Amino acid sequence: MTKGGVFHPDFKAMPWWWEAWRPQAEPPIDLSARTDVAIIGGGYAGLNAAIELARAGVGCAVLEANDFGFGASTLSGGAVSGGVSLGKGLGGKRRVNDGAAQALAERLLSGASDSLTLVEDIIKRENIECFWERSGRFAGACTRKHYDELSAKVEMFNRHADAQCVMVPKAQQREEIDSDFYQGGMLVRRSGKLHPALYYKGLLDAARRYGVRLASGTNVERITGKRGAFRLRTSRGEMTAEQVIVATNGYTGDATPQLKRKLIPVASHIIATEELPEGLAKSLIPKGRTISDTPRVLCYYRLSPDGKRMLFGGRARFTAVTPEVSAPVLHRFMTDRFPQLKDAKVTHAWTGNVAFTFDFLPHMGQVQDGMHFCLGCNGSGVAMMTYLGHRTAQKIIGGGDRVGPFEELELPGQVGYGGTPWFLPLVGSYYRLRDRLDRLLDG
Repeated sequence: MTKGGVFHPDFKAMPWWWEAWRPQAEPPIDLSARTDVAIIGGGYAGLNAAIELARAGVGCAVLEANDFGFGASTLSGGAVSGGVSLGKGLGGKRRVNDGAAQALAERLLSGASDSLTLVEDIIKRENIECFWERSGRFAGACTRKHYDELSAKVEMFNRHADAQCVMVPKAQQREEIDSDFYQGGMLVRRSGKLHPALYYKGLLDAARRYGVRLASGTNVERITGKRGAFRLRTSRGEMTAEQVIVATNGYTGDATPQLKRKLIPVASHIIATEELPEGLAKSLIPKGRTISDTPRVLCYYRLSPDGKRMLFGGRARFTAVTPEVSAPVLHRFMTDRFPQLKDAKVTHAWTGNVAFTFDFLPHMGQVQDGMHFCLGCNGSGVAMMTYLGHRTAQKIIGGGDRVGPFEELELPGQVGYGGTPWFLPLVGSYYRLRDRLDRLLDG
């Protein structure tokens, strides 16, 4: 066990969320039985697709390589965005001064806004107890230039995503966060938070109620065939299906190489502190917001649902590393923002993969007729993967219904990239250098 330094004597290398619910295996199922839709990946996207299909009477099976709940769906910070996280993806050159591209950007923001409403509706419909609340988000600007850039997006976010954004100048920043680290920021009122593992548990329970066939420990190794006759070779046998949904996101593997080479798996690391003194905990984020910030090496954080711990995440490294590496880095990031937490020890540390796309936008569509995908949440997985899974199922149920905004853009690739992100350590070093220079130049 890791001891000393920033670590609590009772430190656990596991998500704090798993203290409430842990991933679990499902009893084996008969893979030889044909299914209407085989869903690869048992995260938020896969389970929501399965639930929507089953509610419509479409037979489906979810094939999960590990225990259900093993992946990023129970490892996130639990923030639920309503569209503003698309901002980076909407800044590409091809979207500037182009009327059609601007209209597409507006549709993307509207769809992303719908994702928050969908999460709320699912929680209510399935009676999921997961500490859901519309708490709002504060996006801290690390430089005055970043503040101006956020300010320039407020009108767009409010008009097309109903984000209910306002700018908070540095003079009023202490109303949102007990820190002087930022140069003000943007308050997004239409944003929420939940307990990601309990939300996942609620979805898994719902899938069972609707009769979804759940196969854990079933790694899909190869997919052949066509619509109406897909054959999936797995680590536990072979399955046939009319259609397939690929919902593997940051864990996309060799079974779908045409998707793997268009996704960049990036590790995100989180720590949980020990329980803090009540007065200190309440003072840190007095209105209970989720917090994100603007550096290239971003951080995101919030209080635990019981209000007693700081849960602090970020890109301690861009690849998976041990807690001995990630936890001290995140603790330093945390104390940069909250010097008053310098003596708070880390009780839990964990890592999960998110999937970035080359255009920084989520995508859904088809690899070929009948083989669907919903991928690339770019770090906004709670709402977006829920939405993409739900919409993909609706496409299958409705057949030829209208094309949604996240289907309109082709999932881009990059020449020379095969799916192994060897360059991430270099990118991380470059981003850290740029962030330091930005702060220095800002004074």
